[in-house]
Amino acid sequence: MLRIAVIVLLLANAGYYAWSQGMLRTMGWGPVVQSEPQRLDQQIDPQKMQVTPISAAALAPSSAVSNPASDAGSAVATTAPASASAPAAPASPASATVAAASAPTPPPAAPQRTVCLQAGTYDEQQMQTLRIAAQSALPANSWKFDPTPVPGRWMVYIGKLPDDEAVAKKRAELKNLQIDYDRPGPAFEPGLSLGRFSTDEAAQRALTQLTGKGVRTARVVVERKETNVYTLRLPTADDALRAKAEGQLRTALLGKPLKHCGA
Repeated sequence: MLRIAVIVLLLANAGYYAWSQGMLRTMGWGPVVQSEPQRLDQQIDPQKMQVTPISAAALAPSSAVSNPASDAGSAVATTAPASASAPAAPASPASATVAAASAPTPPPAAPQRTVCLQAGTYDEQQMQTLRIAAQSALPANSWKFDPTPVPGRWMVYIGKLPDDEAVAKKRAELKNLQIDYDRPGPAFEPGLSLGRFSTDEAAQRALTQLTGKGVRTARVVVERKETNVYTLRLPTADDALRAKAEGQLRTALLGKPLKHCGA
């Protein structure tokens, strides 16, 4: 019995071998062939494919691991660039714009400090001389003249007298009458001032009182007409404008310094 069993096993192994190798396929016996001919039809220039070694990046833990069971019976080829050290493509305009937008914005420049400066005052003639100089030296609209009205002034006056001897005689008379007097100023020499007043009416009242005290030769005169004086003003002057004004207007400023407005 043992001999028969061994013979049966040998025959079974021989039959399985012949069956698995396709020797019995002519008799209709053989294993089913696992093939996918459609994959071959879909290949494009397979002779141009290059098999490259797996890179270190592909062996990283985060890389995907294929399932061997799903790849059974099919040949897998991995294509890669001809050179792993090929230069990177230049950045696109969109990526450059994003990079520029993400860059830190520098802080804005601090505005230059400006101040209001002024010099003066000047009479009408002095102002005209300074105006001509400013027009040629300073930027337009960087300066202006501010007028300030100066009220007129009236004086009770004795004169003009013939000479200094007549002035001395008139002083003696006023002393006897106990009336104060003063020098009238260069434009009214030789003579005497008996008082200065801001209005003509006030001067006329003073003259009436002096006449009552015995003064007979006095009269009211306009010592100074109502006029304007002018201030040169630089409303928004920076350091450069101030240096230009002080340098190029030095003569026309008549030695009057540029000061902060209201100082």
